[in-house]
Amino acid sequence: MRIAIFRKILLQTNTLHSETLKKRLLSNVVLKECKVDSNSKSRNSVGNTVHRVDLSFENAQEAFKSKSNFELLRGIIVLRLCSLDFLVKNNASIMMVLRKVLGQSLFKKLLKSTFYGHFVAGESSAEVETTIVKLQAFGVKSILDYSVESDINEEDVRRSTIGRMSRNLHVDPVASVVDKKIVERTQERYTAHDEFADRRQEVVGARTYFYGGESQCDQNRDIFCECIDAVAKSGNGQGFIAIKITALGRPQVLLKMSESIALNQNFYRALTGSSWETLVLSRFDEQDFLQKLKDFGVKTDSKMVQEWLSRIHFNQGGFVDFYDWTNLFDESDKFGQMFQIYNLKTQRMESLINSLDEEDTREVANMLKRITDVTEHAISRGVRVMVDAEQTYFQPATSRIALTLMRRYNKEEGNVLNTYQAYLKNALRNLEMDLHVARREDFHFGLKLVRGAYMEQERKRAEAIGYEDPINPTFEKTNEMYRRIMRRVLEEGEIRGKHKVSVMIASHNEDSVRDAVLLMDEKRVKPDERVVCFAHLYGMADQISFSLGQAGYSVYKYLPYGPVEDVLPYLARRAQENNSIMKVDKEVRLLWKELKRRILNGEILYKVPLSA
Repeated sequence: MRIAIFRKILLQTNTLHSETLKKRLLSNVVLKECKVDSNSKSRNSVGNTVHRVDLSFENAQEAFKSKSNFELLRGIIVLRLCSLDFLVKNNASIMMVLRKVLGQSLFKKLLKSTFYGHFVAGESSAEVETTIVKLQAFGVKSILDYSVESDINEEDVRRSTIGRMSRNLHVDPVASVVDKKIVERTQERYTAHDEFADRRQEVVGARTYFYGGESQCDQNRDIFCECIDAVAKSGNGQGFIAIKITALGRPQVLLKMSESIALNQNFYRALTGSSWETLVLSRFDEQDFLQKLKDFGVKTDSKMVQEWLSRIHFNQGGFVDFYDWTNLFDESDKFGQMFQIYNLKTQRMESLINSLDEEDTREVANMLKRITDVTEHAISRGVRVMVDAEQTYFQPATSRIALTLMRRYNKEEGNVLNTYQAYLKNALRNLEMDLHVARREDFHFGLKLVRGAYMEQERKRAEAIGYEDPINPTFEKTNEMYRRIMRRVLEEGEIRGKHKVSVMIASHNEDSVRDAVLLMDEKRVKPDERVVCFAHLYGMADQISFSLGQAGYSVYKYLPYGPVEDVLPYLARRAQENNSIMKVDKEVRLLWKELKRRILNGEILYKVPLSA
């Protein structure tokens, strides 16, 4: 009853027409930017900014000043409903019943005033523009995410996943050096398995793309470009777009790339007697490599061996990789040749990927072309690109692609960022190698740091197939990894110069955010130096986002958008993600605190200020 009365009263607060609000906010953002520029020039130290932030994130009045009373009440109701197990577990059935009982029109209105309104920014990029401008007025920038997802059934998923290009690679060249059991285990890990064909299983925090044909991939490319255009309109040169490589091509291509990369690394480890890290991080030069070949009885003066050596990437006297990936996007029609290695038994160059037909090759070229199309369009509009993380069996390929994009487009500034998942045991090791390559080849290194979204699925797959669990054993180990990576990146900035690195802290964990802010202070990194930024999902962690944004830190919100009916899978994931009393308790408590403060102060008709 009390909620019903509150809702009736508070609905009066939504009196501003959206277009009027948008115009008022737009004019005010210009004034606010001038004010921020003036303030930033007058700051004497980074510490002054740190002291402006309430790192307890308990200041509800400051955190929620951009929200109307109705939005506060809606947030309380939605987050509390998300903590109800029955509702979350049966959300699909409940939605179906509500749609039948209410009809499509009323059902849509109900969602817009509750879950959709809280977690989704609008139905189209044009509709989202009002939200972008409003957030900007309160110190928060935007990352657009078109969140329409196909409701694909499991049989279609299986056909999509277990299909073309699922054949094993030609492994004879590797087997000439590497133990047969190691080769077999590697192949199993990077093969599509029926029981794990549905990559949505056990995944709450990330969207899953399935291959729906080349035209679907073209459509995904166009959607990414539409998001870029929308962000560019009001991003002031600081916008981001997040892309998933699996949206732009057949995932089996990435699976075969990952398998080939892993087999190549096994081959070079066995051939040189060195770990892959030692090869990359130490000065293992061409002469060292030739000596190892001689130890294996290889005639290093043969034409075949010389051809092989010409493909290996040495830079400044040191080994970088088994292939010069800078050619990846220019020679996509020669995909199979990228993975050629020397077969010590036949004494011939042989490709690991020898089963590509004309259609396969065309699909590879199309995928790489879409990636460059999106990246170049983003850069032309002043928008930076983040390559999102995938499951570990895709990650060798997606990380190579991301690093190649950095080599190509980060020569002057950080236009491309790769995502690193702190819950992986090898996260810091992989980061060290990539930082080393960036330093050696002198390009800007950008990363987005997350904890990871595929933990349960990764553990089940590792156990079922028989390889080591790639996930850290405890939550604290992941926290420690997160801290170590943050520190390592800022230390790299001290070595190379702040303009050579950038990191996005994508975490709702208050401890991690506090650590990052204090680390910035320790390393004398100012909030306006475009070295460190923060990112959170729309409708979540507002007490962190707005506290930081209003104190001058660079903060982004992921703004999902799309038609109501088409974003239901996204809403289901957000409900599952908030299905913990402990997770939402603080946010709900702070929302109630601010709502009660306003009512007791006679602010029942609270008017949202035009800026912070």
